[in-house]
Amino acid sequence: MENILPWFVLKSVPGVGNHLYKRIINHFKSPEAAFGASCDELTQIEGVSERLATAIIKHRASEQIKKEIDLIAEKGFGIVTMTDKDYPPLLLEIPDPPPFLYVSGILDSSSNNIAVVGSRNATDYGVSITKILCADLASYNITIVSGMARGIDTAAHEGALIGKGKTIAVLGSGLERIYPAQNIKLFRLISENGAVISELSLMAEPDAFNFPARNRIISGISLGTVVVEATKRSGSLITARLAADQNREVFAVPGSIQSFKSTGTHTLIKQGAKLVENAKDIVDELLYSIRPKEGITGQGEKFRHESLFLSEEDSLVLKAIGPYPVHIDDLIRNIKMEPGKIMSVLLKLELQDIVIQSPGKLFSLGSEK
Repeated sequence: MENILPWFVLKSVPGVGNHLYKRIINHFKSPEAAFGASCDELTQIEGVSERLATAIIKHRASEQIKKEIDLIAEKGFGIVTMTDKDYPPLLLEIPDPPPFLYVSGILDSSSNNIAVVGSRNATDYGVSITKILCADLASYNITIVSGMARGIDTAAHEGALIGKGKTIAVLGSGLERIYPAQNIKLFRLISENGAVISELSLMAEPDAFNFPARNRIISGISLGTVVVEATKRSGSLITARLAADQNREVFAVPGSIQSFKSTGTHTLIKQGAKLVENAKDIVDELLYSIRPKEGITGQGEKFRHESLFLSEEDSLVLKAIGPYPVHIDDLIRNIKMEPGKIMSVLLKLELQDIVIQSPGKLFSLGSEK
């Protein structure tokens, strides 16, 4: 890790935001060079007044900055600056990239990233589809990016891990303030199989105003953004809008027309987002940059039907059940099996949380599938 102190010092100068920081680095190539420049040289940069130039030249590292850097080293985290080879190249293309990122794990700048986001209050259908989709995307050597929030974000990271792929979580808090707290185990798993990143200081709390800014990083490091389940006021639509503004692809997974949780995704489709039914829909749209791993396809489907060591009878019943509730009479009519055996298999799958039974003898896929 290079000398990161000047990066922190320049960021702490009042009046130097991300837009201006990028212009300073593009001009001087490093913070050290900016601090060593004259007032006249600094004012050549758009947005740098004579007063700000003087402030930059006179600015010094605070004790708080020094303590932050010591804590980074103590905790074993890394810092990747915008001039590092590991800094995501796509992120440099947005107008206001973070000057540096806090990293837990390994940030691979060569990876093909796809963002997958959606509702925190996801349905079983949304969680199931997200896990399968992300496990399949992992088989195409795609890294899944999300925000490690509850619901769809968590399912996206878990799907990537199930598919033995890499995943990146972008936090709206510091790396020492994991949110939600229940995802601390997931934080560790992601750090071992990708990276958890943040532009915020280690102890930054998950304040509401951090998340819209966080979303620009999720879309910014990705070739495209997939939205799964979003209401018309969902924060996921902010990420989709940012992706479009950044000239990235926008995808949406359709849901039930009767569910308000899919109104946002359906609106995106009406506005031109590509409708997604499977991973191939995404890969076909991005063939210019994505190549699958040799000999590996369909990890999500493998997860769906084989990972729990289901019997042939279990699989037969499971294949007849969709994400939306199916009545027992329809299952008995469509499955070539004794009704008593079907009921026995359904009970077994229900106890494993693979199948959910709703009032009226209706069955649908559970969140584990």
